[in-house]
Amino acid sequence: MDEKDWHILKTLHEERNITKTAQRLYTSQPALTYRIQQLEKEFDATIITRGQKGVEFTVQGEYLVHYANNMIMNLQKAKEYVLNVENTIKGTLRLGISGMFARYELPFIIKNFLYQYPNVDINLKTGWSSEINQMLQKEEVHIGIVRGDYNWQGKKILLREEEICVASVNKIDFNELPTLSRVNYQTDPSLKNLIDNWWQEKYKVPPRISMEVDRIDTCKQMVLNGLGYAILPSICVKKDEPLFMAPLITNENKPLLRKTWIIYRENTLQLAYVNAFIDFLENYYSSRSQK
Repeated sequence: MDEKDWHILKTLHEERNITKTAQRLYTSQPALTYRIQQLEKEFDATIITRGQKGVEFTVQGEYLVHYANNMIMNLQKAKEYVLNVENTIKGTLRLGISGMFARYELPFIIKNFLYQYPNVDINLKTGWSSEINQMLQKEEVHIGIVRGDYNWQGKKILLREEEICVASVNKIDFNELPTLSRVNYQTDPSLKNLIDNWWQEKYKVPPRISMEVDRIDTCKQMVLNGLGYAILPSICVKKDEPLFMAPLITNENKPLLRKTWIIYRENTLQLAYVNAFIDFLENYYSSRSQK
């Protein structure tokens, strides 16, 4: 059993489908099936079974998948350590980034970071902040950037805070919000809870939601065309966009804020390029706050 076999088991466990696994690994189905059969002979055990719902792993198969995942991770760590011994900052930086942050802030940051550190490669995964938190828990990424507060026991740095605002093409009286049409969008549970809790503090009736869309960008376009108001984090609205923006105010007379955090494990600071990226982010946002 070698590195190629580890990746076969890992990918097949993710896909639960021989055809899709072969496509992801750029190999043929017969070659993939043959390699699984050879592994079963090597361990004298059935690793997978095939049913109507696709590939299922036996108890022995699940154990080998766990072993394969550990071996892939250990090999990755060994390569990172060996590369880090050299004086130059190089290697593959694995990032897990909140989708909203990735959409509105990250491209410019990565562009400038790579200009400064051209020998670093970026391996990027995006998703809900809750998913990024899980990626870091499983050590799939070196650094996570999440929005909202999550139960993270490792190191974290507050990167920025932003206001949550009512957005509309026309000025809005907050007393009239329950009677106005709202455009809603799918978002991370932590942001949804933040907005819902604020609403319940302020109003005794539910919002009048006239549209439900899948993306915040789609929501914003509906608002820009006068089809309702939305409650948006200020990160997703540009200064030159023709929207009335008013921050949500809590019962303590403070603006409702959304926090963005860098989260990471302390042992990853042994890698020079992890240190370099964290320092770059802190300096970048520190210089912006001073302007």
